[in-house]
Amino acid sequence: MNITKDTAVTITYKVTTPQGKPLDSGSLSYLHGGYDNIFPKVEAALEGQAVGFSAALDLAVEDAFGARDESLVRTIPKAEFPPGVKVGGQLQGAGADGQPQVFNVVKIKGPEVHLDGNHPLAGQALKFSCKVTEVRAASAEEIAHRHVHGAHGHQH
Repeated sequence: MNITKDTAVTITYKVTTPQGKPLDSGSLSYLHGGYDNIFPKVEAALEGQAVGFSAALDLAVEDAFGARDESLVRTIPKAEFPPGVKVGGQLQGAGADGQPQVFNVVKIKGPEVHLDGNHPLAGQALKFSCKVTEVRAASAEEIAHRHVHGAHGHQH
């Protein structure tokens, strides 16, 4: 079966810096066809392909996690910080547009807590390599929910 709109695709992947430093790797499943479940440039490269296909792509900042948004960097008083959350943890708060936003705790310094709502790889160009390991027709429920369910996708 070839990768087309509304197919559930499983890939193994590796993400590195442009210089080859490993950043992430694993296996993931996504719903193909413009559902924003994977980088658009990767989805375009996989269109029409089948199990066994491999791709290696250079992703510019705008093709990966986008430019850093300095409005998502915040400093809050430690007194407003929930107990038990440590550097490396995450908090949910409101973004500049009032929508829910996840913030990473990057530093606790004296009476201040430094938060960053940017993806940790925002502002970076990346190399993305992958191999297609499974392609199947997506279920009606997966299409309605706009993502894959099961082993490497979203589970209820």
